[in-house]
Amino acid sequence: MNILSGNVGAASRKQPRSEHDTLVLVVDDDEAMRLSICELLRSVGIEAVGFSTTQALMDADVLDHPGCMILDIRMPGISGLEFQARLAASGISASIIFLTGYGDIPMTVQAMKAGAVEFLTKPVRDQTLIDAVNKAIEIDKEKRIQQREAKANIALYATLTPREKQVMAAAVEGKLNKQIAFDLNISEITVKLHRSNVMRKMQTLFITQLLHAWQSIPADIRHDYPA
Repeated sequence: MNILSGNVGAASRKQPRSEHDTLVLVVDDDEAMRLSICELLRSVGIEAVGFSTTQALMDADVLDHPGCMILDIRMPGISGLEFQARLAASGISASIIFLTGYGDIPMTVQAMKAGAVEFLTKPVRDQTLIDAVNKAIEIDKEKRIQQREAKANIALYATLTPREKQVMAAAVEGKLNKQIAFDLNISEITVKLHRSNVMRKMQTLFITQLLHAWQSIPADIRHDYPA
């Protein structure tokens, strides 16, 4: 079945049970299309809510909700592509699916380069859209996991002393204690002590875990204390 065919009933405005529930935000000025997409997603157990404009979406205060967005390209007010750019500039990492009847290759390239999950043209098969939504939701989940890990590791990193940060930077580069001691002009015993403190404070047991934590910390933070 194609989402452009069949009768379109009234879509409910049911909200997710909690802020942690997945929600698909559908933005399209075509009411029939908007309601049809919401009904399709709800039919497979995915909660969705529709908006006629990007401004209406912003007014609803759900931009950072877990899930994804389905955006039309050409709408009154802020277009889908412009809205994507504004979200990125605001630091909101949204999983976006573009669905439009007016797509072209340059537009597709622009959207995908800016991080869109999919760029689909109307009419679109139901299963194609459902698959795209499931993919976008999984990407969003992974991003949120990474963001939580980064936030936790940044907090742990902040507990390190300047010298411990230097030792950590050197350790994740694979340098031996003897090399670190020479570079920092301290004793090897002192390096071992700092390294032990780093592992404990960063809540890691192995150097691979420490490296993972290091990589999750933004470069502008962890490069404050180069080795």
